[in-house]
Amino acid sequence: MNSIDEHFRNAVSAYQGVEVRPESEVPPVVLERLFRAQVQSRHLDFAARWLQSEGAGYYTIGSAGHESNAALGLLSRVDDPALLHYRSGGFYAARAQMAGHSTGARDVLMSLTCSTEDPISGGRHKVFGHPDLNIIPQTSTISSHIPRAVGLAFALGLSRADQTVTPWSDDAVVICSFGDASVNHSTATGGFNAAGYMSHRGLECPVLFVCEDNDIGISTRTPEGWTEAALSSLPGVDYWSVEGADPESLLRVTEQALDTVRVQRRPGVLHLRTVRFMGHAGSDAEIAYRTHTEIVADYMRDPVLKTAERLIDQGIRTSAEILQDYEQSRDQVMDVARELIDTSRLKTPHDVMKPLSLPTPESSTTVVPSQRVREQTWGDRLPEHTKPMTLAQAINTTLIDQMAHDRQVLVFGEDVGTKGGVYGVTRGLRKRFGGRRVFDTLLDEQTILGTALGAALVGYTPVPEIQYLAYLHNAEDQLRGEAATLRFFSAGQYQNGMVVRIAGLAYQKGFGGHFHNDNSLAVLLDIPGVIVVVPSHPAEVPELLRTCFDLAQRDGRVCIFVEPIALYHTRDLHEPGDGLWTAGYRPPSEQIGASPLGEITRHGDGRDLLMVTFGNGLPMSLRAARTLADADVATTTVDLRWLAPLPEEALLSAASEFSAVLIVDETRRSGGVSEHIVAALIDGGYRGRLARITSADSFIPLGPAAHTVLLGEDDIVQAAEDLLT
Repeated sequence: MNSIDEHFRNAVSAYQGVEVRPESEVPPVVLERLFRAQVQSRHLDFAARWLQSEGAGYYTIGSAGHESNAALGLLSRVDDPALLHYRSGGFYAARAQMAGHSTGARDVLMSLTCSTEDPISGGRHKVFGHPDLNIIPQTSTISSHIPRAVGLAFALGLSRADQTVTPWSDDAVVICSFGDASVNHSTATGGFNAAGYMSHRGLECPVLFVCEDNDIGISTRTPEGWTEAALSSLPGVDYWSVEGADPESLLRVTEQALDTVRVQRRPGVLHLRTVRFMGHAGSDAEIAYRTHTEIVADYMRDPVLKTAERLIDQGIRTSAEILQDYEQSRDQVMDVARELIDTSRLKTPHDVMKPLSLPTPESSTTVVPSQRVREQTWGDRLPEHTKPMTLAQAINTTLIDQMAHDRQVLVFGEDVGTKGGVYGVTRGLRKRFGGRRVFDTLLDEQTILGTALGAALVGYTPVPEIQYLAYLHNAEDQLRGEAATLRFFSAGQYQNGMVVRIAGLAYQKGFGGHFHNDNSLAVLLDIPGVIVVVPSHPAEVPELLRTCFDLAQRDGRVCIFVEPIALYHTRDLHEPGDGLWTAGYRPPSEQIGASPLGEITRHGDGRDLLMVTFGNGLPMSLRAARTLADADVATTTVDLRWLAPLPEEALLSAASEFSAVLIVDETRRSGGVSEHIVAALIDGGYRGRLARITSADSFIPLGPAAHTVLLGEDDIVQAAEDLLT
């Protein structure tokens, strides 16, 4: 069986063109540019296989058969942000060409060889991306990037209304490409739904979804007609379909789709029909699930061949000239590929993890609102001069201060606007700052986080709220696979700083069950680079939340602010009316100097036992400490606050003063926070007596039965006594 390379050369050599050459609506220069980009993409795929055979290439998912996507690179503007499918090599080659970016082929080859000179990921992954080309890198495009693309389009519309300066032009279009198999993923359907919803409401959402449809997902066939049926019926989303092997129709329809989305500022889908050559990737034996006849038949839909034939038909190139151009592109690509066999690669953990390194507390100082802005916001009722606040009130007040200081802060989520949140934490924000800065979203956590991912790229500081911790699991990959990876796989050139507020943990009274009393934080604690903080006492909220804003705005960090629901409106610690779980508001002017990242707080000065805890564990431990004191056991309690990264240095320093340490962990025994704390203490050299007390490995039931599986104060007292005997 001839390879696609051999078939192309044989077909062009034999092709004589048509007798009559009808005039084309497409200028010759456009057809030539299309062919040039397509050919470069094809030879990059050949080079990827060759590099792998030489032990110098590490990625072989190619674009062969999909080169018709080069039309989008030619006809879109260089300043249109693009989030690309891993088969969009033609797009990359075309956009580099239109931008006068002469190293497009070298960029891709450096990425394939994991070269430290790779201009986007620095050798961490093969991605299509470059800041100069406005191509935002995507590492896995099984639709996980679609919510971000929708969020980016929405934020571009928001910025137009606000007259906010963004990295892109005022009428930019977001381009988002993906494969036909990905259309079936829930993330894709959620993204399409969100775009259509915005269109239905009359909100700007200029995103062009591009489905590169080759009728197969790895080895699973897409049922005939399904992709068209799914994409053509999306409410509020315009639909175009075109055959990628018809270059003139391809260019005409692509231009129409781009122009419509750009002018009307509403979403659209370009259903681009393609073929797939050379299997899914280098290790894929396509003949195992496709017949020889099927594979050869697809050769007649080769987009590179069809563009070559059209150039010959129009008298723009002869067959000999086409073959000369084709071989010249091969030589140029292979010359660079050979140069990169011995390219430098990442060699140390430090090199690999550099984009994840956090700023030191000494190098990060929090920017605070000016007194003039605060007086305009609060008038003669500055919050620091009012009554002591609960946890919920302290969060609300800090958000008001921050939003007054920075107009780029957006607060959004389910019920956060008009209602002010299920627990009143965002009450009054919409009235103060308007519906464009504080707004309710769809009931879809993927869309909420996708909106944040896109808005952060535009320059906003998003504060999305996930209404309950259990709801995060519907969308956790938006944090793990999208938010956390962007900085890593772009070597810090792209970032999506945000402060994600999550109402969570257990111990609510009169309302609960496993959805509203979720005590599992495991999914958040192993995401590299993400910061997880749990405030316990209202006195600490302003400092912690402002630090998260600072890390998000100035260092592009993804910060997760987990708010213990049961402590939102708590006022007392020991007896009714003692007010020990309220605090006066700490104004921004008092937060000058190094941030508290990595710091812990200590309660008590006993020397018999150190209790290490966080969240709801803090008030429970303090009450247990009073019970233990009656038995002549003197304790000190440490509130960790920062759960990722753990404040290991401060923790070890505190533990070194004690011969016994008890970890009080309200999360589950397996996969809970205490596992991380124990490992940190042992790895750090702690050799005293060490124990942990946790909740059970169980979902939390409704009603009184919840207390049978949740950590209680009596459990803490008993564990402390057992450890000390």
